[in-house]
Amino acid sequence: MGSWIAHSPMNIIILDDYQDAVRKLRCAAKLDGLSAKVFTNTVKGTGQLAVRLRDAEVLVAIRERTQFPKALLEKLPKLRLICQIGPLGPHIDIDTCTRLGIAVAHCEGPPVAPAELTWALVMAAMRRLPQYIGNLKHGAWQQSGLKSASMPSNFGLGVQLHGKTLGIWGYGQVGQLVAGYGKAFGMHVTVWGSEASRAKAQADGCIPAPSREAFFEACDVLSLHLRLSDTTRGMITLEDLSRMKPTALFVNTSRAELLHDNALVMALNRGRPGLAAIDVFESEPILQGHPLLRLENAVCTPHIGFVEQDSYEQNFSVAFDNLLNFMAGQPTHIVNPEALRVQH
Repeated sequence: MGSWIAHSPMNIIILDDYQDAVRKLRCAAKLDGLSAKVFTNTVKGTGQLAVRLRDAEVLVAIRERTQFPKALLEKLPKLRLICQIGPLGPHIDIDTCTRLGIAVAHCEGPPVAPAELTWALVMAAMRRLPQYIGNLKHGAWQQSGLKSASMPSNFGLGVQLHGKTLGIWGYGQVGQLVAGYGKAFGMHVTVWGSEASRAKAQADGCIPAPSREAFFEACDVLSLHLRLSDTTRGMITLEDLSRMKPTALFVNTSRAELLHDNALVMALNRGRPGLAAIDVFESEPILQGHPLLRLENAVCTPHIGFVEQDSYEQNFSVAFDNLLNFMAGQPTHIVNPEALRVQH
């Protein structure tokens, strides 16, 4: 935990800055003259959070690292503004914020960083790089270690991407970039999703899948790029995953909750798909004993799709502008303007 120490007309708290990076950003200069407390660790539970945040008037929240349900918001009587880094989602109870007069400002950064991370995972998993790197450090030369009898023949060698089929579920900004990367690598790109997204994909030269079942069956690499909502929560099932090839890779850099409970772990244990590359988890930070971390055919990263310097500079710059504009009486990017009327 640290802080910029100066007089401030409002009590500002920046949450869950795991790497203590925010104070070192160029855009942090926008907060010169203000007092902003930075927490680098996450606490769980409404009670602990309420104690930590009880005097906060402005919160800067990074993605979904902290949940803001009704029970917590009602324990924060001084809170007037939440500056959200990244897209809004069900982690913030907007209706309760509005009722309590808590404005929510958002900044949704560009899609490049998560798309690049997705492709890095695809490359790493398909060429078995994490396994090769780990074994090399222990003295094993050209040994991926993926030799289980249940795996396809020569599975540990890895494969090239050229000529393989890349499936994209969710053809938004990130999905479109990933599709472009696939084309650049000579892959056949197929898309599943809403009728509108399939039509857009077809216009861009991708192949709309004829059915959900055919989509899962055809993909050598399947990458999720969906927003989490009541409609999409738990929509991908064990039955879906079991249709995938034993040589296929499943990639999720979107939201863990898009999958039905335990479906991915069960599918990987059964060998369909043969591999997974995962950047998101149901509860974060995850514990060391998480089932996915124990699987040799799962490549896991700690939700870093947006965690890099350029994205941080862009996102926090907008968030700090939103904060300063609010303090100046000229609020920007407010998703619930009704809350401003409640404040008055």
